[in-house]
Amino acid sequence: MKCKACTFLLLLLLCGAVSSCHKRIESTTVAVKDSVRHYYPVIAGQILNVTYELENTGDQPLMIKDIQPSCGCITPKLNTNMVLPGRKMRMLFKYESAKNIGYVEHTIRIYGNVKPHGIVKLKFDVNVVPNADYTRDYEELYKEAVEKSDIIRGLVDGDESEKGYYVDIKKDSRSHKKYLWRDK
Repeated sequence: MKCKACTFLLLLLLCGAVSSCHKRIESTTVAVKDSVRHYYPVIAGQILNVTYELENTGDQPLMIKDIQPSCGCITPKLNTNMVLPGRKMRMLFKYESAKNIGYVEHTIRIYGNVKPHGIVKLKFDVNVVPNADYTRDYEELYKEAVEKSDIIRGLVDGDESEKGYYVDIKKDSRSHKKYLWRDK
């Protein structure tokens, strides 16, 4: 019985000694060159590669916990999630412009042990323009859809049997004399 108590006490002391060897990572400072950017226009469907350079200017390692872009069209590509003090890291983001048209502005939030609030914000904007080769108008799209299916014509123009009235083709209201009661 005495041996089990000694073993338990020895194990407890050993665990305390091992756990006290861990160093707590404190907050650090980060510098980002050109964190707000304005890109030249891109054609819808093009991929824009956005690269930011993060520099750990503090004396603690930078631990990146999470990256949250403001749009699902931005995908990050990282080699590591840790930057040692005094070192730089390139962060590559791939922006797919297929689902956007016009002026778009995006924010990428990087969470980690960063002073003062634990977040680094990267912003960029770009104007996504449609392909200038040829843009079809409504009539062309309608004609193409009607050729594929006659259901479209009924949805747009209405079905003949559902209008609630009919038109006599032989007599047109414009052929009547204007003011029949004034025949005098």
